[in-house]
Amino acid sequence: MSLHISLRLLLLFCLEGSRRGQPGAQADEVPSASKTLVWGPGLHANIVLPARFFYIQAVDSSGRNFTTSPGEKTFEVKITSPGEHLTRIWLQVLDRKDGSFLVRYRMYSTYPEIHIHILLKNEHVTNSPFILEGPVYHEGCDCPQPSGPVWEAHMRCPDSFPQIDRDLSAFPNVDPDRIAQEIPQRFGQRQSLCHYTVKDNKVYVTTFGEHVGFRIFTDSILLSLTRKVWLPDVEFFVNLGDWPLEKRKLTDKIHPIFSWCGSNNTQDIVMPTYDLTESVLETMGRVSLDMTSVQANTGPPWAEKNATAFWRGRDSRQERLELVKLSRAHPDMIDAAFTNFFFFKHDESLYGPLVKHVSFFDFFKYKYQINIDGTVAAYRLPYLLAGDSVVLKQDSGYYEHFYNELRPWEHYIPVRADLGDLLDKIRWARSHDEEVKKIALAGQQFARNHLMGDKILCYYYKLFKQYAQLQITEPQVRQGMERVEQPTDDLFPCSCHRKRLKDEL
Repeated sequence: MSLHISLRLLLLFCLEGSRRGQPGAQADEVPSASKTLVWGPGLHANIVLPARFFYIQAVDSSGRNFTTSPGEKTFEVKITSPGEHLTRIWLQVLDRKDGSFLVRYRMYSTYPEIHIHILLKNEHVTNSPFILEGPVYHEGCDCPQPSGPVWEAHMRCPDSFPQIDRDLSAFPNVDPDRIAQEIPQRFGQRQSLCHYTVKDNKVYVTTFGEHVGFRIFTDSILLSLTRKVWLPDVEFFVNLGDWPLEKRKLTDKIHPIFSWCGSNNTQDIVMPTYDLTESVLETMGRVSLDMTSVQANTGPPWAEKNATAFWRGRDSRQERLELVKLSRAHPDMIDAAFTNFFFFKHDESLYGPLVKHVSFFDFFKYKYQINIDGTVAAYRLPYLLAGDSVVLKQDSGYYEHFYNELRPWEHYIPVRADLGDLLDKIRWARSHDEEVKKIALAGQQFARNHLMGDKILCYYYKLFKQYAQLQITEPQVRQGMERVEQPTDDLFPCSCHRKRLKDEL
């Protein structure tokens, strides 16, 4: 690849979100095969993801990027494996409607080599076909990279994640022997917990409490990681409930607890939410809402969106009741309604009737998306950011693993916790349309850069790695722990070419 093309790709990758604000190809221009840009993790054999993905940017003959869709069927993508009569690869080309396309594919078998052909009117685009020299492993293949640093380099993981550094700074060291005794005594009777040990890249677990069904998400991400990279020996506890557990206090008796979200009043170590985790693992699987599908379902163009603030959900917080009241008083500004009553069922006559569920993708028919806490943080925020609307985010004491990297007025419009300024913010947005559009695009670009599957896997790996480095005693497979077994695929087993870490010691 020439230096000129490499620099163009780098600039495009870093500044993709500003594309639509720059002069682009006109509607009557046609894409150029030789100028087309292609990049992304799905073009690299060593980046194993549940669903691999890469991007195509349409460019005209003068080198200008398209800023609107040149047509859903503009590019044809084929994936083949030489010598294979049938490739078990499910492929989708998603039109992001901004001149770029997201190509995602899920492999159900491992191949010695795959070729990715990208065609524009039967002509190969620049550098096509892309040849991934293998073995090219599928998600179910248990073949971990023995070296963590090598895996991180392949994955292009960030050097650090600010939230991990912030969370772990509260724990100068961790004694697995001590916490194995103390955490079950403190929380095991009243809360639902998982106690995990990863030893020799095998996962072991025991549970505490009655409601432990959500362990499937941590089981799944740990098994997925151990198939891809050799994890350090590590022992930790995961809170399976909604609310973070460990209070912030000036004492050396705090315990490290991993939770789906954090709060300003607690000291829990935050992981990506179970919802986002599942969407990564099940992209092109059993989930329909994930960070790739949203990008192809962002609603009509900005100018054609309904200039109303939109919200749907259940009654899991008092402010949500207030939002529905505001909507009734100002239906020209807010469209908010409940789809389910549970917490305030006795008030259903006041805030009902219930409305039918709306497809999440239909949210983006509206220009303004209200994000308001539920029992804890509203876990829909990643998907709202990834759309093509602006987010009006309630100030909150709860946070997910990425919140501290978001900036108000850059990635979203802030709204007071009591919603007292929501109407004023909507009025401001209506009178500052170009500024609001830029905020929406910046939020979208943040989601594209920080919340895709490769970054989520990196986050989990670096969290476990950095936590393991704090341990001052050896993690143990404790009495009562059971092995979490890898799923088996008798139809399409894979043969791992790598040496196991223990074979190299």
